[in-house]
Amino acid sequence: MAAAAARARLLARYAVVWPALSAAAPAASSSRGLRALCTLSTTLRSGAGEDEIERIRREFEDAKRNYLSIPAAIKDMPKMNPQGIYVNKNVKLDDLHVYGFDYDYTLSHYSEQLQCLIYDLAKKHLVNELKYPESCLQYEYDRTFPIRGLYYDRLKGCLVKLDFFGSIEPDGCFFGRRRLSLSEIKELYGTRHIGRDQARQLVGLMDVFCFSEACLLADIVQHFIDAKLEFDASYVYEDVNQSIQHVHRSGLIHRQILSEPQKFLIKKSQVFRFLKMLREKGKKLFLLTNSPFYFVDGGMRYLLEDQHFDGNSWRELFDVVIAQANKPSFYNSDHPFRVYDTQKDTLAFTAVDKFLPDQVYYNGCLKSFLQITKWRGPEVIYFGDHLLSDLRGPSKAGWRTAAVIRELEDEIEIQNGDNYRFQQAKLSIIHDLLGKVHATVVSTEKGQVYRALLDELNAERRQCRHAMRDLFNSSFGATFLTDTGRESSFAYHIHQYADIYTSKLENFLSHAPESWLHPPHDIKIMPHNAKVPASLFSTS
Repeated sequence: MAAAAARARLLARYAVVWPALSAAAPAASSSRGLRALCTLSTTLRSGAGEDEIERIRREFEDAKRNYLSIPAAIKDMPKMNPQGIYVNKNVKLDDLHVYGFDYDYTLSHYSEQLQCLIYDLAKKHLVNELKYPESCLQYEYDRTFPIRGLYYDRLKGCLVKLDFFGSIEPDGCFFGRRRLSLSEIKELYGTRHIGRDQARQLVGLMDVFCFSEACLLADIVQHFIDAKLEFDASYVYEDVNQSIQHVHRSGLIHRQILSEPQKFLIKKSQVFRFLKMLREKGKKLFLLTNSPFYFVDGGMRYLLEDQHFDGNSWRELFDVVIAQANKPSFYNSDHPFRVYDTQKDTLAFTAVDKFLPDQVYYNGCLKSFLQITKWRGPEVIYFGDHLLSDLRGPSKAGWRTAAVIRELEDEIEIQNGDNYRFQQAKLSIIHDLLGKVHATVVSTEKGQVYRALLDELNAERRQCRHAMRDLFNSSFGATFLTDTGRESSFAYHIHQYADIYTSKLENFLSHAPESWLHPPHDIKIMPHNAKVPASLFSTS
């Protein structure tokens, strides 16, 4: 009886629309009544859906007519600071007593010429030593092609850009120098999402030195494709990586830079003003780099020659100088420290149980470093540019970490620009309309109208994404964002391993050493990424 009463109440809801149905269906008539009710419910929803599709179509047409009003609407939106310090985790600078620094792309910065040099030297090594075809020498470094944070697939030979959740960006997969379509990506990988087994085949290209490596990998793969030669993608990676490592470990790159420092090194006097300020505030400083001492010494002398430093006095800025540290193994190995004789270029055999300010040390490990210095993890902050080699180890060891990401400044400038914000505003409107379309139920007869609107919105969305990508890099787009608006895999690593991040060290001069850095209350995944909400244009 209770079930019959419930069915009667349900049928009664439709009495206003279909009075005949209500009269013809007695409370006990369950089967015919419920079938009619289901048919009626579907008819009402599809009819409402068709009306909704027409309404969304009118919204879309109104939005297109009002696109020109977007610049005025976004004019007063706040802009992000390109020289800002962005915070993932609270950092109270007053609690930090020890500041550590990497050398390359942290204390020192290089011109674009360096990538060309690395590329050319590695390319010649491939041909002269590993016997690659001489036709490979025709390739040149293309600064417009790579970005930081790409992955090379050692199994399939593709360069891919991943989003925050490990999915391949729809326009971010290249085989050689050809962009693969979404259907080709799905045919190759089965899905855009990279599974755990597939991820083992990926090699991350995370630091600035990897620009030349990414470009050379793509060019060598393209060479084999053009020559119609079979090849193993893992061999290509091993050979290219070996050539890049040879350029660094042989000292070829170091000697070339020191022979023409004005061509490769960029002087930034404010960096050393920041270091001196820390010393004056009583902070301890250390240098921890994988580069050999002679290279660091030559570079620092050049960078400081206008700062009234003489001789080795740049070392007076640091309490400890460690070169050829072999990061990231430095953080989990048991390698002993060795005293390096800067005059004789030799390593001493005596054990190191204390650090002296006039000495230079090689190798070592984090465990011994902490035992000797007695510096506790939370009072130490380390600055580096490589998220995995520089910052992952210190982050896990309890140090505070700061990423120096030179691309950040340029990308924020682009995001602050009217062109980017205009496209982002359009994209927000389109996403809002797409959400409404996907939530709408339509009848089979009206499916063509539904599909036409969906296709138009998707085409408009693709146009916005391509326009936004090309403002950054025509091949892979932004470093921190994907074309879909999600944060990239590179952004994920920053979020994981960098407590704070900024474009250059001297940005800290605008913050007192007693400052408390904390994330904004309306925290997004990456705090520097401003979003333009669709609701801003709801009146259009």
